[in-house]
Amino acid sequence: MFDSGGLYLEVSPAGRKWWRLKYRQAGKEKRLSLGVYPDTGLADAREKRDAARKLLAAGVDPSEQRKAQKAAGAERAANSFEAIAREWLQKQSSKLAPVTHTKATALFETWAFPWIGGRPIAEITPRILLESVLRRVESSGKLETVHRLKQKCGQVFRYAIATGRAERDPTPDLRGALQTHTPRNHSAVTDPVKIGELLRAMDGYLGSFATRCALRLTPLVFVRPGELRRAEWTDITLDGEHPQWIVPAATMKMKEPHIVPLSTQAVAILRELRPQTGGGQYVFPGVHSRARPMSENTVNVALRRLGFTGSEIVAHGFRSMASTLLNEQGWPPDVIERQLAHAERNEVRRAYNRAKYLPERRNMMQAWADYLDGLRNGNVVPIRQGGRRA
Repeated sequence: MFDSGGLYLEVSPAGRKWWRLKYRQAGKEKRLSLGVYPDTGLADAREKRDAARKLLAAGVDPSEQRKAQKAAGAERAANSFEAIAREWLQKQSSKLAPVTHTKATALFETWAFPWIGGRPIAEITPRILLESVLRRVESSGKLETVHRLKQKCGQVFRYAIATGRAERDPTPDLRGALQTHTPRNHSAVTDPVKIGELLRAMDGYLGSFATRCALRLTPLVFVRPGELRRAEWTDITLDGEHPQWIVPAATMKMKEPHIVPLSTQAVAILRELRPQTGGGQYVFPGVHSRARPMSENTVNVALRRLGFTGSEIVAHGFRSMASTLLNEQGWPPDVIERQLAHAERNEVRRAYNRAKYLPERRNMMQAWADYLDGLRNGNVVPIRQGGRRA
């Protein structure tokens, strides 16, 4: 059904209708789609026809221009902040613990992609990043989140530079532009009398047996909550002269294997638990699926059920508890730091860290477990180191 100036409506046997423009370019007849009727009405189709004819008058083939625009749009989308950030996240998936990778993805999806995700990364200036993203997070009072997001964005920009899709990282230009964040230490109980009260309360936990065991084991092993919940039976040796748990590199925050000497108290807890969960992969399996580890909040939820608030104690705070008291009681700082698996800045020393100070660490871990037993029983005498009171 022809209109004028090459415009016509093409009707299929099924009744669908398309606006087409017939034109000649370089002696060759061509057709250009201008939309579907009735979504595109006659007036809109004529307007598109006139725009195409103006291009023809200027020597431009409207079909080729549309292809070029489509290709430019595809390239723009491929080089958008979101596309490159997701590409970077995929590269990081083998290096980060699953929970860390999930949190990083959620950080971008919540605070960055909705506002700059579609922008070409090369066009994002310091001002755009600050006003469109970071100020939005800062104004919500999430100061720790905004600084973490700025850091992650910087990593994405540097990845884009390395892969030839950006020229510079705008995040260094924002130094001092955001409110400072004072890191909050993990809540911990360090008063010996209160530690005794906490341990007695944990012994009386009435929830699941596996959770009770996780609660009781947490103060004895110094590991991070995520490392404890992902513990696997195949990494634990309960028999022999030196029972131990070798936490694999993939589970550790620093991506290096870590030896945890097991005190007789820790061994007793694990022996109690083994008949219940020893047939599976995880020492502490999830409630709904034994193929997955327990939830990351299980120990904290149990502490809340016992009546302890988040400002009093959190699962991570047991590490601070041990570090504070062991340092106060004279244990060598290097031994304590190695057992806490804190990062070693010196690359040469790091290579020897796995078993470094291992005899001293075994001695310290057993002495610490004995000390906690004393606190549980109301005895607040400091633990002894090598037969002498520390």
